[in-house]
Amino acid sequence: MNAAEAVTDALRELHTRFGGLRDGRLADYIPQLALADPDAFGLALISMDGHRYSTGDVEVPFTAQSVSKPFVYALALSTLGLDEVGRWVGAEPSGEAFNAISLEPGTGRPANAMVNAGAIVTTALVPDTRDAPRFDRILDFLSRFAGRRLDVDEQVYASEALTGDRNRALAYFIRSAGPLPVDPVAAVETYFRQCAVRVTALDLAAMAATLANGGVQPVTGDAVVPEPVAAHVLAVMATCGMYNASGDWLLRVGLPAKSGVSGGLIAAGPARFGLAAYSPLLDPAGTSVRGRRALGALSERFGLHLMHNPALAGSTVTLVTTADDLPSAPAGERERARRERVAVVAAQGALDFTAAERVLFALDESGPENTVAVVLDLRRVTDIDTAARTMLNGGLARLMAGGRRTAVVDPAGRLAGQDVTAGAPRRFVSREDAVDWCAPGRTG
Repeated sequence: MNAAEAVTDALRELHTRFGGLRDGRLADYIPQLALADPDAFGLALISMDGHRYSTGDVEVPFTAQSVSKPFVYALALSTLGLDEVGRWVGAEPSGEAFNAISLEPGTGRPANAMVNAGAIVTTALVPDTRDAPRFDRILDFLSRFAGRRLDVDEQVYASEALTGDRNRALAYFIRSAGPLPVDPVAAVETYFRQCAVRVTALDLAAMAATLANGGVQPVTGDAVVPEPVAAHVLAVMATCGMYNASGDWLLRVGLPAKSGVSGGLIAAGPARFGLAAYSPLLDPAGTSVRGRRALGALSERFGLHLMHNPALAGSTVTLVTTADDLPSAPAGERERARRERVAVVAAQGALDFTAAERVLFALDESGPENTVAVVLDLRRVTDIDTAARTMLNGGLARLMAGGRRTAVVDPAGRLAGQDVTAGAPRRFVSREDAVDWCAPGRTG
């Protein structure tokens, strides 16, 4: 059993907890969306190291809808720059619904790129040439964020085009006010195709993780956008991504996020992870009911709110080896043979959710396949928050259940807590004592 599966266990628990919710309704103003399975529900998380965790219907395809908006905004920013994009679309919360007419007095600019009016303008800003048509650029860009080639659900596109008169009216109204740089019909048709791009919850988690990772896709390593662009997009998502519920979301959940009426929902923890949910039953604001509840609960449980102080990225795991490679290993062949079957992982600093995930993954990756035991060295750890303690104890329990002898070097007792059971790992003050206890063939 893998230690890092403790993260998946947390997602499974939330999936079970909220999977039975029947609140909300399917989007029916786009007829094709009303055909979605109301019971579909998936949750996915991807870390900055590209580790993927998921549960439920994470490979069920659906259309991105408004979740596409932050990524097309990123394309416009990458191509034209913040100042030029800012001439055409603002960055202020509108406090109104996604399809409201939110135009700035005097300039006619839409309030931001997350509402439909602003998204239509943003789409229109993407260059359109014979060699690189506007929508081809958009689809290529979204695909790079996802880490695989995406396509369009033509049936949903046709359904949107048939019923999208309000968006057409928005485009004409914006054009009458001045700030629409292309023909309204062309702008809206491209926008419809953008919304009909087909994704999965795993795709959306990867896309959110790319923004969280400073524009670098954590699985493929592709530098999709420069870091300043990713930061600008996350800022607008934080203040505007949930429309007229953005303030409440940021207050309670504390993560940049974007919802879509097909049931997709993304959230990003900068330098930490990308999250995605899929469940098509929507609340009155057009947000997935189950997704909102699950991501909110995950944020609360693991202390993911932006305003909390996270552990420094990349500073957690300081050693992954086997005990025969430690400086203190004896020279004798027999003793070294005993120790080469003991994996050793050392950590440092303050451990939160993100840091604990790195430690759990290191435990799974530690040592060759013939290792029978693992030592987790926490001597240089300064603090372990409640969420990290729960995750580490859960991961260690999984290793023990899988038959690996497990010890913790924890002289300060930081890993101890009310969630520790009688089957918890043996605790030691020194690493040498822990290694000796774990090594096969020990005496005494």
